Amino acid sequence: MNRKAASTLSVLLATTLLTVSGATLAADGASRGSGDVVATAKHAGNFTFLVKALEAAGLSETLAGKGPFTVFAPTDEAFGKLPAADLAALLQPENKDKLVRILSLHVIPGKAMDQNSLKRVRSVGTVGGEDLRTALVRGRLRVNDARITADVDASNGVIHAIDRVLIPN
Repeated sequence: MNRKAASTLSVLLATTLLTVSGATLAADGASRGSGDVVATAKHAGNFTFLVKALEAAGLSETLAGKGPFTVFAPTDEAFGKLPAADLAALLQPENKDKLVRILSLHVIPGKAMDQNSLKRVRSVGTVGGEDLRTALVRGRLRVNDARITADVDASNGVIHAIDRVLIPN
């Protein structure tokens, strides 16, 4: 193979690997977002129920604001672990207060805490007024009983994808 063909093949291979890696990151919710927390969650594609819930609770504008915010974002798969009837009920206007209470447990205001920062603390205070426990379990960071599965940077904070919905006490 001549040098030009090898170079072209290398560029094609690198482009393919980057494209595949990017698709994998986006599928895992770990793509880099240049938008705010809400826009980044929409773009990631695996937080569709969370985005609907933020809109139903009237919290999307707040999380699209200046920040910084740390958001523990249950993936669609995490929401899927809850009964479908309960999820549908949460989105109803008469349950807005309950929905706000649940979502407020997933947000740390005034800080964009990456996993290294979270590993150095034992708990973090949420918008909802409750503290969440942080712990390293078998090399994976957990918040209460939820495992952080991916991180997504946003222009006004950071989103940590989690595998469970956090429920207030």
